[in-house]
Amino acid sequence: MGIFKNIFTWWEGATFGTAMGTWAGGERVGSDALGNVYYQAKRERDGRRRRWVMYKGANDASRVPPEWHGWLHNTIDSVPDEGLPPARAWEKPATPNLTGTADAYRPAGALEAGGRRALATGDYEAWSPDQS
Repeated sequence: MGIFKNIFTWWEGATFGTAMGTWAGGERVGSDALGNVYYQAKRERDGRRRRWVMYKGANDASRVPPEWHGWLHNTIDSVPDEGLPPARAWEKPATPNLTGTADAYRPAGALEAGGRRALATGDYEAWSPDQS
């Protein structure tokens, strides 16, 4: 079922078409700290080269760092490792979207966090239409 699964699904790796493009007409441009590998087509089409990413792990677009996102969408022409200034000391590293994982944010009172909320403090007065 392996080859048929890859032809029709995208959530567990590259589709058949993307994998073929990587083998046949793509050149490796670079990789990021998460292990994702970036490619671009060898030939131009309509004035630009097609660019794509082969994810390491789950196919999740939030796992593409901002600088590589800009390169993928032709916002910057040069590869981020060569064309961008070094990161500032105050910049945090990019993090993927953690929704649906064990590391997702769960506020107090959420069922996954125990389902217990802080008790009301008495500083709330309900509005009544009879009061003026």
